[in-house]
Amino acid sequence: MKTPISTTAAPGAIGPYSQAIDTGSFVFASGQIPIDPATGNIAEGIKAQTRQSLANVKAILNEAGLTLDNVVKTTVFLADMNDFAAMNEVYAEAFSAPYPARSAVAVRELPKQVLVEIEVLAVR
Repeated sequence: MKTPISTTAAPGAIGPYSQAIDTGSFVFASGQIPIDPATGNIAEGIKAQTRQSLANVKAILNEAGLTLDNVVKTTVFLADMNDFAAMNEVYAEAFSAPYPARSAVAVRELPKQVLVEIEVLAVR
């Protein structure tokens, strides 16, 4: 089973991919960048961008009937690893123990020149 998840409470896919795919046991959410779905605006600064990216992740999970508590793995893409501590501060506010496994990597560039993108894997 492979069911697409879609919500207008998070930015729409800007290519040939789904916001998330529900396999019945797992939900694989595509990377979320800090676009406010209501305005199309991009948040300013790494902390605000991390909050908006996580808000978009939450909206997708909510559409699937899940919360951040269901997340077992995250991948955080940063345009600049110097933003790690500030991102991590906001990230720590969003998740609680037991924390999901996580990778955080610096990339050369992200869509729309944002500072952060976050993808998650959640379990039912």
